[in-house]
Amino acid sequence: MSTENLSQSPEQPPRKPRVAVVFGGRSSEHGISVVTAGAVLKAIDRSQYDVLPIGITADGRWALTADEPERMAITDRRTPSVDQLAESTEGGVVLPVDPASREVVYSEPGSVPKALGEVDVVFPVLHGPYGEDGTLQGLLELSGVPYVGSGVLASAVGQDKEYMKRVFTSFGLKVGPYVVIRPREWQRDESAARKKIIDFAGEHGWPLFVKPARAGSSIGITKVDDLSGLDGAIAEAQRHDPKILVEAALRGREIECGVLEFEDGPRASVPAEIPPPDAHAYYDFEAKYIDSTPGIVPAPLTEEETAEVRRLAVEAFEAASCEGLVRADFFLTEDGDFVINEINTMPGFTPISMYPQMWQATGIGYPELVDRLVQAALRRSTGLR
Repeated sequence: MSTENLSQSPEQPPRKPRVAVVFGGRSSEHGISVVTAGAVLKAIDRSQYDVLPIGITADGRWALTADEPERMAITDRRTPSVDQLAESTEGGVVLPVDPASREVVYSEPGSVPKALGEVDVVFPVLHGPYGEDGTLQGLLELSGVPYVGSGVLASAVGQDKEYMKRVFTSFGLKVGPYVVIRPREWQRDESAARKKIIDFAGEHGWPLFVKPARAGSSIGITKVDDLSGLDGAIAEAQRHDPKILVEAALRGREIECGVLEFEDGPRASVPAEIPPPDAHAYYDFEAKYIDSTPGIVPAPLTEEETAEVRRLAVEAFEAASCEGLVRADFFLTEDGDFVINEINTMPGFTPISMYPQMWQATGIGYPELVDRLVQAALRRSTGLR
């Protein structure tokens, strides 16, 4: 699909593509998604696109929200919510499930449903489960509405850190040591599951990082220095996901690289380095979003190292069958090897986030970045591709 297809009749000028920016959601990353949406709404070129903001509340209601990006910022160290922006406490937005129609409808109890017009592309800026993990992408595939970012499979792989690592390993990318505890393992025999982690620590040493297997933004992650902190870390990870991932600590530098889909295929940005934050044990949620620990862009790497991490970032993008955008996170070990930690199919996307900063340093500013992502989505069809 292209913008040339959007004319209404020979007598009328072509209408602008309509972009629904969908944000919020049911995951623990709800607030960061709202912040990201504010940045996208502020940057999107209103002379080129009509925009429809749609927020998903923490309990899953699709709400019509105010188009007021200035209200979507972190204030007093607190993230905003969709409930603060919703135009009604009861009204709901409904996407079509008929691929022949892209008409969006808004309804409130006791009122006649109101048509909001057709949507040409969805820009989903949700992070975490119920949005970044393939669930929303599946709904949009059923609806026949093009969308920004990766499809169902790549989104699911990018959300589940276990299967992400399995895919990378099968394509020859290096990953660090890890062990997974699935919900049934924990339910069947907690002692055996805990021993599995302790044996892993005996093989790879402390500290360990205990994580929700399917969460992001460093939420629910604990750095565990010895056995005494293990049970608390497991409980914290399971608050966000019943499946947990335990990783050995890697000694090295944290390097990130952005990948963006161009007309001729994916390309990598200049990389960035995340220095160890002074006031935090590691690059956690507070360091990322509240204290905004600055990264170093571009990363101080040799030409050979820069070329290698850019190559590996694109390779990871292709390995997981990604589309649109990805941020690939690596460790550059003391041995000089790049070990991939994870990819994010919808990375942090505020102007101070690392992904836009890396592309800014590569020569593509934030508004152009948003435009390129929308145009890439408009070029793609839904369905098998």
